[in-house]
Amino acid sequence: MIQRIAIIGAGAIGSVVGGMLTRAGRDVTLVDQWPEHVEKMKNVGLRLSGTCGEHLVPVKALHIHELQSVTQPFDAVFISVKSYDTEWATAMALKYLTPEGIVVDFQNGLNDERVAGVAGTQRTLGSVITIGAGMYEPGHAMRTDTGTIGFKIGEHDGRITDRAKELAAVMNAVAETHVTPNLFGERWSKLAINCMANPLAGLTGLGSAEVRIDPKVSAVGVHLGAECIMVGRAAGHEVEPIYGIPSQRFVDAYQGRGLKELLVDIADIARKRGGGRPSLLQDVMRGRRTEIDYLNGAVCEHGKKLGVKTPFNDAVVAVVRGLGVGFKSDPKHLDPVIAMLPK
Repeated sequence: MIQRIAIIGAGAIGSVVGGMLTRAGRDVTLVDQWPEHVEKMKNVGLRLSGTCGEHLVPVKALHIHELQSVTQPFDAVFISVKSYDTEWATAMALKYLTPEGIVVDFQNGLNDERVAGVAGTQRTLGSVITIGAGMYEPGHAMRTDTGTIGFKIGEHDGRITDRAKELAAVMNAVAETHVTPNLFGERWSKLAINCMANPLAGLTGLGSAEVRIDPKVSAVGVHLGAECIMVGRAAGHEVEPIYGIPSQRFVDAYQGRGLKELLVDIADIARKRGGGRPSLLQDVMRGRRTEIDYLNGAVCEHGKKLGVKTPFNDAVVAVVRGLGVGFKSDPKHLDPVIAMLPK
């Protein structure tokens, strides 16, 4: 039974989830590496805003070095760190789990197998996150999307288990949550969305809605997403719809059929749903290392192994890597990739 929960990585998403679960009466401990953020939560509380409402939530918060003071183990630990921190965070989580406890992969990217490689598949659940969130000051997180469905919980083997259903029931306090028999199809769908929005926002400075409304930027996004879909299919997964649009439409547009109509539909959805700043743009704004190698870079890596060419993802990864850590957003950064679009 899931009673005590820890969230390792109380960034934007982790804080929104932890705060809302705490408000719902759940026993949640937020663990993070940002000293000012943890101190603000300890001394003032966690402020939530945006589409989750305005709240000041008294939360349990620990600096990462304080986790060693925990004596009562957790029933579930959410891994909500950046992809490059997955293994050590998972290993640390195991030290504080009950014997029957579960580790929840609560990240962007394709990290389920990396989490399971440390924790074991039998102790791992995946959660595909469809809400958006931002954090621009310590102690304050905001939800930025208006979507209905917030999370999709799944077992690696597609079974609908009691523990998956229990976790979904817990997460319903944050946003509507479904159990999926197609975790990896959902994961590749979300990866496509991340590949379409994150690097484009980070490079240009545009928000998640804007990169879907600007026709040239969105066209690059469609090509990035289509390559991701094709690689995911080559890996044996049925990639779920993107923004509610059948994934085949992206592949068709990539191959020269229906791009203009698809761009109109994507822009209409973006205007209705709105959006904030994707995580990669938030990292750029803070001068932090990005997750490009675990988003578009993962598409490129899997594409090479499976014999699927990914020229647009290759180009975007090359641009971001070439700029290095600490670059400033500028729409001109995307010009070389826009130049690749069919005339």
